[in-house]
Amino acid sequence: MKEPGSLSWGLTIPRALWETGPPMTTLALKYRPRLLSDLVGQEGSVKALANALKRAKESGRIHQAYLFAGVRGTGKTSTARILARALNCVEGPTASPCGVCAPCRAAEQPDTSLDIVEIDAASRASVADARALREQVQTRPAFCRYRVYIIDEVHMLSTEAFNALLKVLEEPPPHAIFVLATTELQDVPDTIKSRVQIFPFRLIPVGLIEGRLKHVCEAEGVTFEPGSLRLVAEAGQGSMRDALTILDRVISAGDGTVLEEAVREQLGIVSAHLVQGVLSALSIGDTAALVEACRELNEQGADWATFWRELVLAFRDRLEAEARAAGGPQELLRWARMLNLLLSRERDLRDSSLPRVVVELALITAAQLPHLVPLDALVSGAISSAVPVRPAGNPAGPPPVPSRAPQAAPAPEGPRRPTPVPPPPAAAAPRPPASPAQLRAACSEALRQVPGLRVLATAPQMAADLIWEPPVLRFRFPGNVRQTLQDFEREKASPHLLGALATVLPGLKAVDIHFDEDGGAAVSETPEDRLRREPAFQELLRLSGGEVLEIKREG
Repeated sequence: MKEPGSLSWGLTIPRALWETGPPMTTLALKYRPRLLSDLVGQEGSVKALANALKRAKESGRIHQAYLFAGVRGTGKTSTARILARALNCVEGPTASPCGVCAPCRAAEQPDTSLDIVEIDAASRASVADARALREQVQTRPAFCRYRVYIIDEVHMLSTEAFNALLKVLEEPPPHAIFVLATTELQDVPDTIKSRVQIFPFRLIPVGLIEGRLKHVCEAEGVTFEPGSLRLVAEAGQGSMRDALTILDRVISAGDGTVLEEAVREQLGIVSAHLVQGVLSALSIGDTAALVEACRELNEQGADWATFWRELVLAFRDRLEAEARAAGGPQELLRWARMLNLLLSRERDLRDSSLPRVVVELALITAAQLPHLVPLDALVSGAISSAVPVRPAGNPAGPPPVPSRAPQAAPAPEGPRRPTPVPPPPAAAAPRPPASPAQLRAACSEALRQVPGLRVLATAPQMAADLIWEPPVLRFRFPGNVRQTLQDFEREKASPHLLGALATVLPGLKAVDIHFDEDGGAAVSETPEDRLRREPAFQELLRLSGGEVLEIKREG
């Protein structure tokens, strides 16, 4: 039996088939929402639709065109069927249809109903199909109160088909209701959007998906391990349908049980024990353990991208734990720097044909980050009590910080002893550094000795010009580093900063800071000055806490 005027839209089946319908063999179909109250994670849209149905019951009027927009598996098509059921129920329009009357049962199987027409716009996107729909719309419902047209993936319609549909949406017959669904709202023309009520369907939070999966397992008599359903929920990525499909597969693989290890195996998720092992090895800098973990992952045939995602999430959890525990700034910065490095390598991992090499290189690099701060502290402690030893950039030149060496020692002092030898060498005033390079190095070293000023130790190296005109030390910086040196400019009159610099510049009373106009470099600019003005070089000095000892021109 085929309804006149139906043309190519939908297949009609005798009404007797409403009583049986297709068997529901999957969890996604069996636990598909059938009432608005069954929808999970879409409270805003549910409330708006329920209020619309309530007003329709009271006034007899209802809006006739809706657009449900959101990612896959969030309930768009299910909500369209629920709306059709709520409108046509013998007790409706109502937000709580009875579920037993013929119109309610027809909404469960739209393909068997004359009055609920589901259209897949992906396969019927031509203008001829849209014109056929426009003709069919004029036919009144056969059994129900309204004829509901559900057009899925509506963004796939051609421009001509949209234009043909527009006329129907502008002046629909009173018995027709249109529900459009799309995953690409931006591809729907504005002319269509202006004639429909838009309801957003958002990604479902992991916690709500996990709760729904627990309910399904209990209803099915399936046992599950703690944490296993959380993995399934996360794998759903905000889609309830995807999560139920994954759960169905995991239950089949586990002979009616959901085991965490089985979930990891089915989804290609790396063992939590291995991820935590890598996390621990990174925290203590155990590179041998990291290389061994990569070898084990390779032997297991693990998906490197999946492992990387699990590791990043584990790092994020550890960083959150440190923040909640009010850990020290150095500890928080340590974990944040490692996490930032891992995130920066994610694209390399996706694009590389050698993912194992990318992972090993990133892990070994990250493993060294925790040691940078302790090493800096050790070096600072050594410098504060002894003459610093630096690589010989210029063997014939004087040491970088000559102020630390005694001015006129009559003989080598030998090993340092607890009891100072009178008269103390400090009685003799240190001589200011003779060359600009020595002045920069001495000032940097002096700032590095004061814990609260260590972050400013790179400022002398970033200066385009540094001049000691007693009692004033004058800094000239390029204009493009002003924001980077805000802290230095703010602290220039600090007694701590002046006291630190006075240890190498006796008689220092003030620090003068001048910033050039942007692009206004000095006329007699040297290659060294140009290098110091490079933003990338400045950032390198700032991050590494390094300093320039000597600049050589190759060739």
